[in-house]
Amino acid sequence: MRTRMRKNIIGANLFLVCSLLLFGCKKDPKPAEIEPVFGFEKPAHFPEPTYSFYNNPVTKEGFDLGKKLFFDPILSIDNSVSCSSCHLQSLAFADSPVHPVSFGVDNRAGKRNAPPIQNMAFMESFAWDGGVHHLDFVALNAITLEFEMDEDIANVVAKLNDHDDYPGLFKNAFGIDTITSPFLLYALSQFENMLVSDNSTYDQYLNGEANLSAEELAGMELFNVKCETCHSGILFTDQSFHNNGILAEFPLDSGRAAITESSDDVGKFRTPSLRNIVKTAPYMHDGSIETLEEVLEHYNSGVKVSSTLDPRLSEGIALSELEQQQIIAFLKTLTDTDFITNPLFFNED
Repeated sequence: MRTRMRKNIIGANLFLVCSLLLFGCKKDPKPAEIEPVFGFEKPAHFPEPTYSFYNNPVTKEGFDLGKKLFFDPILSIDNSVSCSSCHLQSLAFADSPVHPVSFGVDNRAGKRNAPPIQNMAFMESFAWDGGVHHLDFVALNAITLEFEMDEDIANVVAKLNDHDDYPGLFKNAFGIDTITSPFLLYALSQFENMLVSDNSTYDQYLNGEANLSAEELAGMELFNVKCETCHSGILFTDQSFHNNGILAEFPLDSGRAAITESSDDVGKFRTPSLRNIVKTAPYMHDGSIETLEEVLEHYNSGVKVSSTLDPRLSEGIALSELEQQQIIAFLKTLTDTDFITNPLFFNED
């Protein structure tokens, strides 16, 4: 009996030792062998996103689909205009400097400058007048406007369902057998949510990874005194609406008033972010100012008075030529080269 028990114990111990040796011989996967998790990641120094990812988390399949759609003119009525026609990566996804206002199908001119697409996940509203309150509907606005893509969303969906590739891509991304408009908008939002610009020289300075020159530091101090009230926070926008004196009257575009129907909002437009501002000329809602030098001179001596003018601009913003140069030196530190050259956002078709 004792001999049998001893043999059982020895056998169990041998089994345990062999098992440990066997598992011990298995190597842990190398870091390169572990596939990184793909999805939206908030920069540590940014605020919490306003976009709710609960219904539409970013996946590699959804992102790739959204990118394909972003570059595909199939979204327009005559298959001639894509989102990328007015939003170029090299310009922080803003329009070409030769287009003060955007141009759509049949070369129809809009009335506003196409803004950059960056840090969309953190924005509270969209478009110059704030008429769109959710990122998922930004693309819908562009698809249906007659001077942009001039298409019917139902027709876009029909074209996608008849396409050789898109039904399978939507199936892989969302598990659906038939493409519908919500999933079209979800895919575009996934791509746009990933367009995060957070690694400019200024960001690196904040993170202790870079230094600013004496001129840039002087410009930063001036900016904080002269400009930061409206262009506030790490996003460089207060996400509000102001009449900044570009015009004295607004017969062609009433701005925020078109949404609120209030005379108090005539001539008020959304404060744009200043990130990558060097890359996004021309400036203002109508693209009427070509250079940063002219922008600062406008605030210094060119503000036009009207009943809804922001009261802080009633006497302009006094800036010497040297101060303007210093502020521009600081604004140049907001350029994020990694963002505008990131191959993740390249058109691969």
